[in-house]
This record gives sequence, structure tokens and C-alpha cells, in this order.
Amino acid sequence: MSSSSSPGEPGGGSPDVDRALLAALARDGRASYTDLAERVGLSVSAVHQRVRRLEQRGLITGYKATLDAKALGLPLSAFVSITPIEAAQPDDAPARLAHLTAIEECHSVAGVESYILKVRVASPDALEALLAAIRKAANVTTRTTVVLSTFYEDRPPI
Repeated sequence: MSSSSSPGEPGGGSPDVDRALLAALARDGRASYTDLAERVGLSVSAVHQRVRRLEQRGLITGYKATLDAKALGLPLSAFVSITPIEAAQPDDAPARLAHLTAIEECHSVAGVESYILKVRVASPDALEALLAAIRKAANVTTRTTVVLSTFYEDRPPI
């Protein structure tokens, strides 16, 4: 059986094997090639080649350490929806807010709000100070939803 690439296949081989590799790496980016080979039933060298092809094709864009926000002293998460005060103002909120490291994510959205931000802070007082900084830096109004519990986060899409 050949492992030649078909146009619609993610990494240039069996799409099922590539998806299994992607799923395994998404859940544990530090998995060894030996562990991956055992999971998908291929040789270590074949897995190494497939992973390299998946990286080259842009399906794997990087590897990262996942940090424990609570252990870092940032137990409070919130979603902050922002809306420009003036409809005619430039749509440059992401650039204006980039210096605020408490903002983990910035999503452009359809609807009343322009963006939804995911933030992490140490306390309600820190959240209040961050909201004031967001309003001032981007000339926006805010609507905030505090997260009580998170059941899953950063779930891989496959």
C-alpha cells in the first residue's frame, strides 16, 4: 500500500492517520514520536515524516506550554464585549488594546458589539481597573460577563 499524497489529504498520506496524529499532538504537544507511532500503528520514522509534512503544510502552526492561570495568581476570567462610543471612529481597537496583557483573546464579532475580549485578572478590583483601561485606550463602552466555572478550554478542533 502506498503512502502517496492525494490532493484532499491533510499531510500527504492516510487522512485518518494524519487526523489521529493531529488530535494526539493537539492534546499533548510534547508526545514523543515513539508514543505517536504506537498510537497510530506506524514506525517512528514514518510518524516523524508525517508530522514534518503536517507542519510544512500549515496544519500544525506551533507548539506551546499551557499555563495554569490560577496558580499564576489570575483566578478571575471574564468576557468583555466592547462597542465604539462613536460609530465613525476607526476600527482599531485590537491595536489600541494590544499593550494590555490581561487580554488573552480578542475576537471580532458580528452583532451589536465590535469585539469580545477574554481577560484574566487577579481580583474584582483588578477587573475594574482593566475595564477602565480598556474604555480609555479604545474609546469604547464595555459589557462584562464574569466566568464562574470553565468545563473545558482550548479544546482541539479535531
